[in-house]
Amino acid sequence: MLAVLTVFILNPFDSNAQGDKKSSEILNAMSTKYQKIKSFKALFTYITKGEKPLKGEATVKGSKFRLKMAGQEIFNDGKLMATYIKETNEVNLQDFDPAASGDLDPTKIYTAYKKGFKSAFVKEKQEAGKALEVVELTSTNKNSQVNKVQIEVNKADKSIASWKIFQKNGQEVTYKVDQFVADVNVADNFFAFNAKQYPGVEVVDLR
Repeated sequence: MLAVLTVFILNPFDSNAQGDKKSSEILNAMSTKYQKIKSFKALFTYITKGEKPLKGEATVKGSKFRLKMAGQEIFNDGKLMATYIKETNEVNLQDFDPAASGDLDPTKIYTAYKKGFKSAFVKEKQEAGKALEVVELTSTNKNSQVNKVQIEVNKADKSIASWKIFQKNGQEVTYKVDQFVADVNVADNFFAFNAKQYPGVEVVDLR
């Protein structure tokens, strides 16, 4: 699985990245759009092939994020990452390492294409009265678990409508953005886990 949602510290499309002209233009426009956003809240649906759709929610502010999905809630205040597991009322604490956060960091989907992928424009399609541009990213990293990613971008405003991840083991996961609110007003303490709000929680400190 790739990162779940967006990033705002974005650079123009990497000149070393591989891709045809049209896909590069689409990805650049998408990156430019999200670069201007300082914070956001997003609701999304994710579907693993063969399973029922599930709902997720993410709030991001700079390097801070709070992500709720798959029975877990992840708090990241930029320094400490806390993963709360509702079923067991347990929270795991660990130092946040941006380089090692991988799938748990919802601030990378919009820069995932910059390294380790070759992009190509696939087609334009109509869905719910909107024109969507489909771009396919094929992994160039032999060690990656991801084979390719298909991203659907709204042609009118260059926002991401959905993306589908094809893993080398045959698993497919689709993420669809249901609601996106830019520049939300959210306090920094919203991203820090507060044990007082979870009575009886078991704290596992992995630092």
